[in-house]
Amino acid sequence: MSEAGGGGGPVVHGFPHLDTVRSAITALYRRLTPDGVHTYAASLVPADAAFADTDDLYPGAQRVAHALVEHLRLPQARVVVGFRRMEHAASVELTAGPEYFVELNDRFRTHRRDIGAALAHEITHVLLHRLGLEFPGTRANEILTDTVTAYLGAGWLLLDAFRQDATSSQKLGYLTPEEFGYVLAKRALAFGEDPSVWFTSPQAYTAYTEGRAKALGDLRRPPLTTAGRPGRRRYARDRRRALDHPGPGTGAAPGEGYAFEDGPDGLRVSFACPTCHQRVRVPVRGRVRARCGLCRTVLECDT
Repeated sequence: MSEAGGGGGPVVHGFPHLDTVRSAITALYRRLTPDGVHTYAASLVPADAAFADTDDLYPGAQRVAHALVEHLRLPQARVVVGFRRMEHAASVELTAGPEYFVELNDRFRTHRRDIGAALAHEITHVLLHRLGLEFPGTRANEILTDTVTAYLGAGWLLLDAFRQDATSSQKLGYLTPEEFGYVLAKRALAFGEDPSVWFTSPQAYTAYTEGRAKALGDLRRPPLTTAGRPGRRRYARDRRRALDHPGPGTGAAPGEGYAFEDGPDGLRVSFACPTCHQRVRVPVRGRVRARCGLCRTVLECDT
């Protein structure tokens, strides 16, 4: 797990890892199945991660770790928390279990409000290790871990650890604040919750609103019936081109999010499911209702 800001350089903003984030959501649904993902419909509550400066350090850290183990449904895992000087915020020793050793940066001895955030990321590493779910390369795997932490209801802690003032800044995790906001908003749309009420950081709330706008944009892209007028006009233009020039190379312009292809029954359009980002293919024949084969979301389309 990495730590940025406060001497680690400026905090990166925006959505530079969005493709990997979306791939991580797809991979999570594939590994857990929709029913498995929905067992995490309730987020970790703030009281379970609360850590006052007056709390005893080691018993308090163990209490929060136990709450996260329970939340992430790792009943056979025991996490032992220690502290030492290190470059990164935290690390975990991944073994066959059932005992796992998490080490936190010594600075958390005095910044105890963020212990829950650091532990959330590391204990999600344990979950992914047990699931056998990983991406190639360290950075992609860390983005997967941040994304899963947020989507399974513990990652709001990581976004809430993002704070800035006139002289310093702090951010935990590999995702940008806005990307954390995006994943949390995707989760909120899927499970009908509002994580913003738990934020204590004004900067976290701002990042969440920007991420939520991006997540809502996924619901407004053609061929979905909720697409806006400009998108519908672009879609009609691309569909007309595909119908007039069938065969290879009929796909839409890069960045539109959909592509046309010839099928056995005529032209089809493929696009990303706005919930899990699995590709969905439907025939081009006006109003159709499709169900995502991965997350089972019902999609109203105008193709």
